[in-house]
Amino acid sequence: MRQAIRWGIRHGMIKRAVARRMRAGDPTARLMIDPAVVADPFTHYDDLRERGRLVDNGIVLHTAHHDVATAILRSPDLGVVGGPSGEAPAALRLLVRAGGPGPLGPVTPPSMLSVDAPDHTRYRKLVTRAFTARAVAALRSRTEEVATGLLDEMAARHGRGEGADLIDDYAALLPATVIAEMLGAPVDMRRQFLEWGAGGALSLDAGLSWSEFRRSERDLTALSAWMQDHFEHIRRNPGDNILSTLVHAHGAEGKLNDDELTSIAMLLLAAGFETTVNLIGNGAALLTSHPEQLDLLRADPTRWPNAVEEILRIDSPVQRTGRIALRDTEIAEGARMRAGRIVVIMLGGANRDPAVFTDPGTFDVTRAGAGDHIAFSSGIHYCLGAGLAKMEGEVGLRALFDRFPDLAPAGPPHRRPTRVLRGYDAMPVHLRPATVSA
Repeated sequence: MRQAIRWGIRHGMIKRAVARRMRAGDPTARLMIDPAVVADPFTHYDDLRERGRLVDNGIVLHTAHHDVATAILRSPDLGVVGGPSGEAPAALRLLVRAGGPGPLGPVTPPSMLSVDAPDHTRYRKLVTRAFTARAVAALRSRTEEVATGLLDEMAARHGRGEGADLIDDYAALLPATVIAEMLGAPVDMRRQFLEWGAGGALSLDAGLSWSEFRRSERDLTALSAWMQDHFEHIRRNPGDNILSTLVHAHGAEGKLNDDELTSIAMLLLAAGFETTVNLIGNGAALLTSHPEQLDLLRADPTRWPNAVEEILRIDSPVQRTGRIALRDTEIAEGARMRAGRIVVIMLGGANRDPAVFTDPGTFDVTRAGAGDHIAFSSGIHYCLGAGLAKMEGEVGLRALFDRFPDLAPAGPPHRRPTRVLRGYDAMPVHLRPATVSA
């Protein structure tokens, strides 16, 4: 019963209200729940942008303007939705209590995604050093080793006449291996982590079906239970990794309680591969469908970092995020919000704003200013792992096309059904390797 109440509050009521608006012809409602938008949201973003800087559909506000989105993400007048600084009305809070807390997840406090300062500041300080530029640079050679090993396995299977799926065989396993090693988690569990992460990723979307919601809670519960057991192992066997640091800081004054420790560890593990899986998959799809861009990278490999920025811009792994106004405010010229209003920031739309990016629908690895995207958000919630994801994307894609220069689709790829996260969950490919390791 309590699970049903949680679903009704978080998804059922939203889905019903938005469906009514969609039937009435509200174009913004399609962006919220219509599965057809997953395939191509970009024309809808263009339409939204033309309708205004902040578009009100009677439920939430939307924006696909780059300057408004950036101002919202950086403003101290807005907080994360659902966090202590952005609480729901009293009647809804009563329903939330009736439904119970449910499993910890990426969008429930005390996740770093769902709290503001001062808690967010405290959590971030504990984990920042694991993702500094220096730490990421030190991981580059290991990432190259992991990529080589995975490509060797793909080449060997190809030699035996077996098929290849770029997502399952490579794009998912590369970041999952790296983040598992960083966190001191068992690498042989990486496919299980990916499965739990896929269920957890559903929780980011609004309007889930009852079956999707149950799957999400089941996977989050399983991951949380595994984490609790793993913490006990770490307490007995300290290691030189970020999870061990967090565990052994636990209990000290001003450090982490049980929920904080679990939530941060789960977020680091899941976020450590979710964005990069999508980045590598989206990048491979773009480069195989734009061979002239791949030729530019082969002619000048120093362009790879900018190519990754362009992939992040044109097909952002995270398409949207939300904020709530903590007080009446004017975010940017012509963009006013009343206290308590929620705004959905269409990151994928802002990253194709023609006011910032010339010919924004064109994929151009030489684009000047490609890094002006907000694919990793902005402000205090700018993605901690952005540098790691960019490095893994660059290493992973370059190694892939160096090994398999004639990589080509072996069938239509399949988009994952999520709307917040945009990527592929299947991408059959022909490898045609230039060389196969012995």
